[in-house]
Amino acid sequence: MSISPAYRSEFENPQLEVLIPADELQSRIREMGRQITVDYLGRRPEIICVLKGAMVFMSDLIRAIDLPLTIDFIAVSSYGKEKSTTGEVRIVKDLDGPLDGRDIILVEDILDTGLTLNYLMNYFRSRGATSVRIAALLNKPDRRKAEVDLAYQGFEIPDKFVVGYGLDFDERFRNLPYIAVVKE
Repeated sequence: MSISPAYRSEFENPQLEVLIPADELQSRIREMGRQITVDYLGRRPEIICVLKGAMVFMSDLIRAIDLPLTIDFIAVSSYGKEKSTTGEVRIVKDLDGPLDGRDIILVEDILDTGLTLNYLMNYFRSRGATSVRIAALLNKPDRRKAEVDLAYQGFEIPDKFVVGYGLDFDERFRNLPYIAVVKE
């Protein structure tokens, strides 16, 4: 799959190589939704999306979960306009409601160093969440700096910078329907 010439010329994009095609993404997300449905049967989980990168993944994932659920959003900053995390997590947009007694599924686009997700798990627990589990579309175990228990994993990927399906580079490429590696 290639990027359209119009898109390429408009943004003067670097070369992209498809890593995970759109059909594979959708198939795996449906499987994850089925597993969450089984695991949370009889409960009403709160799905919390880490903005902006996980928004596309979360929208497909919640449609694959056959349970009553609620959603909320949190935005954090640890990258800025860089390709790697600064390690400092800052909450840019906090949750709208309380977490007391809630079963949380934290939806993230990519588990990289683990620093952001570790911070958020502790933050949610401190706000009274009964349980916090993570669903990440992508997992880069080679970059891990903090141990994080990943309950639901889409794909394990190599230590490459990726974009598409919600992931960006300087706010570009989020609308691609697949995951691509940015080639230097």
